[in-house]
Amino acid sequence: MKTEIFERGILRSNGNASVSRRTLLQVGAGLFGTALLPGTINGALAEEHPPIGTYPAGSSGSSVFIGITVPRTGTYALQGEDELKGYELAVEHLNSGNELIKKISPKTTKGVLGKEVKFGVADSGAKPNEAVQAEQRFITENKAVLMTGSTSSAVAVALNKLAQREKVLYVAGISGSNDTTGKDCVRYGFRQCFYGQTAAAAIGPIVVKNFGKGKKAAYLTPDYTYGHTVTKSMQDYLATAGWTTATNQVAPLGAPDYSSYLLNIANSGADVLLNVNWGHDAVLSTQQAKQFGIFDKMKLVVPYQTPFLAREAGDSLLAGVYAATDFWWTLEDKYPLAKMFVEAFDKKYGYKPEWGANNAYMEFALWAEAVENAGTFYPPEVIKSYEAGRKIQSTVGEVYFRKEDHQLVRPVIIVKGKAPKDMKNKEDYYDVVEIVPGAGLMQKPDAFGCNLGDYT
Repeated sequence: MKTEIFERGILRSNGNASVSRRTLLQVGAGLFGTALLPGTINGALAEEHPPIGTYPAGSSGSSVFIGITVPRTGTYALQGEDELKGYELAVEHLNSGNELIKKISPKTTKGVLGKEVKFGVADSGAKPNEAVQAEQRFITENKAVLMTGSTSSAVAVALNKLAQREKVLYVAGISGSNDTTGKDCVRYGFRQCFYGQTAAAAIGPIVVKNFGKGKKAAYLTPDYTYGHTVTKSMQDYLATAGWTTATNQVAPLGAPDYSSYLLNIANSGADVLLNVNWGHDAVLSTQQAKQFGIFDKMKLVVPYQTPFLAREAGDSLLAGVYAATDFWWTLEDKYPLAKMFVEAFDKKYGYKPEWGANNAYMEFALWAEAVENAGTFYPPEVIKSYEAGRKIQSTVGEVYFRKEDHQLVRPVIIVKGKAPKDMKNKEDYYDVVEIVPGAGLMQKPDAFGCNLGDYT
C-alpha cells in the first residue's frame, strides 16, 4: 500500500505495504508551519543513559515525533476524528507555547524540552492489528518517542503490549476497559480518561436514587474488553442495591442490526436498559430500541457516554437520560482551564469539543508535563516523572497519576440529557448533574491484577 508522508510541504511517496487500510502521515510542522526549534538535550547528555527503545535517536535532533492511530473509518470513526482534533490542537499549543499548555505544564516554553513536536496519523479502523502495524512503522521509520490513539479498548490493550515490548511510551486515547490499567497494564502505558469501574461507582448511586432499589436491568454489551468490564462493573455496583440482571445481550462490534438482541430485551421484564454500546453502535442500537417501543416500558441509562450520541441519535432520545462522561463543555463555567480549552477548540474547529477531543488534548499536555519535569526523553526517567504523583492543574481541576497502575486520578462527570425546549443553543445537550471526585471511585491498585513490569 502506498503511504504518503507530508513533510514541510514536500510530498514524497513510500511503497511500503506494512500498514493495511488507509494510512496518512501528517507531520505537525507541515500542518502548523512552525519554525524548527533548537534542542536542549545535546549528544553528551543523551549518552548518560544507555540506548532503549527509540532513545536517544528519537530525540537527538531538533524535533521529536509522535505516532497517532485513531479510527477514521468504521463504527468509531466520528469519535476518532474528534479525538484527532484534540491531538492536533495540543501539538499546535505545545509548539507555540500556548498559555493553556503552560497552565498544565508550567515548565513548557515552546515545544517539549525545546524540541518541536511532529506527528503522524494512521487510520486504525478500531482494529488492534492495524493499530499495532502502524505504530510499529512509526517506531521504525520515524523513531517515535510517544505513541497514542485508540478509541477501542482492544486497540489500547494491544498498544500497551507493543509499548512494553518496544520500550516506547504509550498514552491511551479513549479506553473504557478496566483491563487497560488493570490486568493488561504495563510500565510504558498511561491512561487519562475514566473507565468502567469509575463510571459505575459514579453513576450507580444516581441510578439507584432515581429509579429505586431492587430493579431489573437489561444490558446491551459490545463483545470485547470494554463492553464486558463496563457491564460487570455496573452489575457489581447495582447488586449492592438489590438490582438483578434480567438479560445481558452481547453483540459484535459494528453490528448492523440489533433486532434479535432488542427483542430479547423487550421481553425480559427489565425496568432499565443500560446501553453499553459505543460509537455508531450506540447510536444505531438506541434508535432501534425506540422503534421496538422499549422506551415506552423501561428507562435508558448510558454508563459510558459516547461523544455526539445525543446529536446523532436525534429525536430527543437522550432527554432525561443519565450518562457518565469524561468532560462536557459547560464545565467552562466551573474550571478556568476548561474555558480556555473550549474557547480555543471552538475557534479552531467551529464546534464545542466533545470529551474525546478533551481527553486527547490532556494526554499530550500531561506527557509534556512529565517530560519537562524529568528533564529528558529517556523513557525510564519520564515514567518515574509520571509516577511521582505531582498534583497537576487540568480542565477538570487538580489531577495526578497513581504510580501503582498509571491511572489518572480524576473526577467523573454525570450528565442528564436535555429536552429541546430546555436547550440554550444547538450544542446544549446536557446538564451537568454531578462532578464526582475520582479518588473515592477507584478500586485498589491491585484489584484488577495490574503488574506494571520493568522499566528496562
